[in-house]
Amino acid sequence: MSKPRYRRVLVKVSGEALMGSETVGLDPKALARIAKDLAATRALGVDIAVMVGGGNFLRGAALAGAGLDRATADQMGMLATVINTLALGDAIEKAGAAARTLSAVPMPTICEPYARQRALKHLKDGRIVVLGGGTGNPFFTTDTSAALRAAELGCEAILKATDVDGVYDADPKKHPKAKRFERLSHDEALAKDLKIMDAAAFALARDARLPIIVFSIRDEGAIAATVRGEGRSTTVSP
Repeated sequence: MSKPRYRRVLVKVSGEALMGSETVGLDPKALARIAKDLAATRALGVDIAVMVGGGNFLRGAALAGAGLDRATADQMGMLATVINTLALGDAIEKAGAAARTLSAVPMPTICEPYARQRALKHLKDGRIVVLGGGTGNPFFTTDTSAALRAAELGCEAILKATDVDGVYDADPKKHPKAKRFERLSHDEALAKDLKIMDAAAFALARDARLPIIVFSIRDEGAIAATVRGEGRSTTVSP
């Protein structure tokens, strides 16, 4: 088994990944599989922070598009991410690893309020830090939140878990002959207008010189394999 390439990573897990085969909410099987994978990755000696999305419950942008005030819609989306952090944190503990859930939206009777020093202490003590509430502010996506937290927590890479095994020059679900990239620079990704992360997230990652590794979360042990440099993925690096 290869040694891990990184000592500290941030894994971005979408709400849809936790939804699994369900049409909304949480799939216990998908939740357990992802938690087991995170625990196995932690067992390799890798510090792990996880930024969780909330799209399996609701999307603030979609609600805003339907007429709800954008700030209110985004705040509702932040609450959805906290539901997912609680579920994932509990599943990680059941998988045999220590975890702590931290929310950028303070709700201390439910989980710890996010503070950088607190998160760093948990990472140093070997706990998986599960992050909810985005940045705590409307108008920012969880992709942007992931890039921000990765930079401030001293992560060496962002692992963006998706439902495809990398970055393609076209949608591989619609175009069977689409080309998958093994490696890209940040500048190449921008020039090709590849939608890897939203613009603010990508700018943060580029400025912090953080590689973004795009891989499929659907496979068993995908996170651990990606940290070891195995499996199919695309690395977007400075």
